[in-house]
Amino acid sequence: MSFQDKEIQCSECSNSFTFTAKEQEFFASKGYTNEPKRCPTCRQARRMDGGDRRGPRKMTATVCAECGQATEVPFEPRDDRPVYCATCYAKNRPNKTR
Repeated sequence: MSFQDKEIQCSECSNSFTFTAKEQEFFASKGYTNEPKRCPTCRQARRMDGGDRRGPRKMTATVCAECGQATEVPFEPRDDRPVYCATCYAKNRPNKTR
């Protein structure tokens, strides 16, 4: 299937954004049938707010268990589990299999 860039109007801010052919290919590969309703900026803002249901996301300051760098995480760390910065988490995360 051949995809072409498409202009879409954001349902949140009403600005126009481009739904690229590459993004359309990705959506199709994941089985998504609907186009995005929000522009990338509004999607990111919605993710950071936790969507309409939960309100703003509470970030907790902590220190990475591997490199010692200060970082923030969107959960309350427990004493019995290590917390990693994004870089160390990417190195240490178990392989995902589906």
